[in-house]
Amino acid sequence: MPGLAHLTNGPVAPFRGCDLHAREFRKTTRAVTKGRRIRVAVVYGGRSSEHEVALESAKCVLDNLDPERFDVLPIAIDKQGAWHAQDLKQLRASQTKALPVDHNGASVALAARPSEEALVGASGEDARIDVVFPVMHGPLCEDGSIQGLFELADVAYVGSGVLGSAVCMDKDVAKRLVRDAGLPITEYVAVKHADWSVRAASVREHVAKIGYPVFVKPATLGSSVGVHRVENPDALAAALDDAFRYDRKALVERAVRAREIELAVLSAIDPAQPPLVSVAGEIIPKGGFYSYEHKYLDPDGAAVALPADLTPDQAARAQQIAREAFVALECDGMARVDLFLDRDSGELLFNEVNTIPGFTTISMYPKLWEASGISYQDLLARLIDLALARRAEKSKLSRSR
Repeated sequence: MPGLAHLTNGPVAPFRGCDLHAREFRKTTRAVTKGRRIRVAVVYGGRSSEHEVALESAKCVLDNLDPERFDVLPIAIDKQGAWHAQDLKQLRASQTKALPVDHNGASVALAARPSEEALVGASGEDARIDVVFPVMHGPLCEDGSIQGLFELADVAYVGSGVLGSAVCMDKDVAKRLVRDAGLPITEYVAVKHADWSVRAASVREHVAKIGYPVFVKPATLGSSVGVHRVENPDALAAALDDAFRYDRKALVERAVRAREIELAVLSAIDPAQPPLVSVAGEIIPKGGFYSYEHKYLDPDGAAVALPADLTPDQAARAQQIAREAFVALECDGMARVDLFLDRDSGELLFNEVNTIPGFTTISMYPKLWEASGISYQDLLARLIDLALARRAEKSKLSRSR
């Protein structure tokens, strides 16, 4: 996230648990690729309002994939949904903080059926993919849609599967599942556009029971797009109308006087082990809430405390909630779990999960792991290894009776 200043609250011990069974794990991925460099398709952009954010993340991913281990094929998806193969040398030579999208690049697509030549429109080595690293945010990008496409093409891919991606993207469904798992959430009401159109009075009554101020947000967007703090009933309609520009469902949540705590989660190398959780970090916005402007437009919009200034009990509780939410929501590979720490009650509350978090060098997900002892480059390698190992396991499943 551009423009974040960083605060240090003291030294952080290395995250010792991350190397568990690492040697055996790498043997599995080497067997999959027969010892050659792993062919990684970095697919970025997407037909989403968060397209520009993804371009910055993709730049950092390309710059940090180890060339000794990975053979990289960049593929940009433009705002119209067209896939274009990109020139890796030109992208790496680019001096901009976000990757450009060359619309003149060869038009490519995933094969409609499983094949060694996974890319249609490419030839030779460029048609082969070992694993896809999706660097996209928002609807059609991290909501299970493109993950389903990867599944149909039978290619390995980084991150959660169709189910985990879909339920995490829908903040309403995610909160319901987390609540049923016994984790604390903020009080909220989900409002569908059709209900607001014909039963506005009923919606207002439900919101009044929650009590103002509230936050209004689209159910399936991130990066604080379409999010508004509403202080009184007179401002509710305008906030909901804006949220419905981006989604057919919106959430109205009770505003909590809270600190914003974030943790990174990573599937364990040994699948029998629980997922790994980073140290906690804290977002400290410059006044108000952590808006899109604070995240991406204002260079001094927020600071980050790494690690967050929490008591040992608070830190342990935050990690517990993050781990249990990751499991309850069927996440896989990676996720960033966002919590609220209520300043009045001291309670930690689940907010949301991002299954494809930002990947700029100063985005919270890689920074949290860096603070926990895992470098950016090693983090990318681990995520790719996890994706290959998952596909190898799934390939053993029977497809017939």
